[in-house]
Amino acid sequence: MKIYFHGEDFRPEPWLSALRQALAGTGVAAEVALWEPGAPPGDYALVWAPPQRLLDEQTRLKALFNLGAGVDAITQLRFPPGLRLVRLDDAGMSAQMAEYVLHALVRHFREFDAYEAEAAQGHWGFRRPRLRQDWPVGILGLGVLGQRVARAVQGLDFPVRGWSRAPRRAEDLGLPGLQCYAGRDELPAFLAASKVLVCLLPLTVETQGILNRDTLAQLMPGGYLINVARGGHLVEEDLIPLIDRGHLAGATLDVFRQEPLPAGHPFWTHPRITVTPHTAARTLRDESVAQIAGKIARLERGEAIAGLVDPLKGY
Repeated sequence: MKIYFHGEDFRPEPWLSALRQALAGTGVAAEVALWEPGAPPGDYALVWAPPQRLLDEQTRLKALFNLGAGVDAITQLRFPPGLRLVRLDDAGMSAQMAEYVLHALVRHFREFDAYEAEAAQGHWGFRRPRLRQDWPVGILGLGVLGQRVARAVQGLDFPVRGWSRAPRRAEDLGLPGLQCYAGRDELPAFLAASKVLVCLLPLTVETQGILNRDTLAQLMPGGYLINVARGGHLVEEDLIPLIDRGHLAGATLDVFRQEPLPAGHPFWTHPRITVTPHTAARTLRDESVAQIAGKIARLERGEAIAGLVDPLKGY
């Protein structure tokens, strides 16, 4: 059996070594190698942002494992019929995502961003305490990451709403108290009931540009945006006018249409926009390869696995 690794921006040797070790623990005998153009046929591949040539040449793959939760970089490619696309279920990313969102939420809710700006000027002052019940948090996307974030936000006693493409029940998700909305028809009501909006949607044709002037204007006045999904969700030129007019109080953005964010982009210097370099939830090597090795072993035994993605739907 041959397993290939290809990862843009990944140092390959630590990943190859970790994968060999993880496979040994499952009893799977395999040759693990870095994929290069013209390589012999392989059985499985672990990839991040693969080129079209990999899919065109590796026509015998049993499964393609994406080294992340989002698969938009792959689903844009021409996909061989029958090839299974598998995403990471979690592998430590949901805890990181919850940490990031809680930090951004609490930093804004408690006005620490304003205190930091005043401290830089040597100003000592107090602000009126805010009430959590006046700051409902809306989460776009109720997958693994969205559920973990919702649970963490509920733990701080904020009201939480969740929106998904298909109907979900709070009880089935183990999130009692979560107000669930679904489909385009219920999106306006969801937005109107949210003060802080957290985007955790997969990037698909349907969700491209979903954060735009019309949708963001439907948030409660003084709303706040946290985008930790994909840059393609946000129509970037619509954001600053909504902030400058006062309808939005600001935004924390971890993802952008162009990454790295260009040096002259206005997001860098806007006082009410916080920029981070796509770091909300990083792929953790050891957790990821352990999960993938286990899935390869199950596939070789003819067993079902979690994390299968429909390339046409994009999730």
